Amino acid sequence: MAGPVNAFVILPGEGETIQGPVGGPATFKARAETTNGTFTALENVIPPMQGPPLHIHVREDEMYYVLDGHVRFKADDRMFEAPTGSFVFIPRGTAHCFQNVGDGPARLLVMFTPAGMERFFEGVAELPPGAPDPHAYRAAAHSAWMKVVGPSLAEADPE
Repeated sequence: MAGPVNAFVILPGEGETIQGPVGGPATFKARAETTNGTFTALENVIPPMQGPPLHIHVREDEMYYVLDGHVRFKADDRMFEAPTGSFVFIPRGTAHCFQNVGDGPARLLVMFTPAGMERFFEGVAELPPGAPDPHAYRAAAHSAWMKVVGPSLAEADPE
């Protein structure tokens, strides 16, 4: 990407909202186009007991800030509890997944550096409603340099 990056503010309730990969809405706050490719940020709502399959980001470091709720994370072979106010850092190349273990929706601020994971979220949002076809989900992941390497925590390690 070329050109200067301009300062910007996304106010509460603003940003492009699409259907998130695990059922709740995902709202983009910063994208490759607005950060000169350096950073992606989105607010992701995770329904109770839901979460993504175990996966690896080849290119991006991923960070989460738990805005509301209680989430548990698996990174490599370690488990982490992350209640409201927690920050989680996942370096690129680390197999990880998470699950909302609360009774209500969890809200996460999800950040990637460098930018580019928008492709995955947009690809999954274009799939037909309902449980995503695993092959189509993996294709959307592959388009964003993401590898699905195992099941979700709900399947692999239910609470």
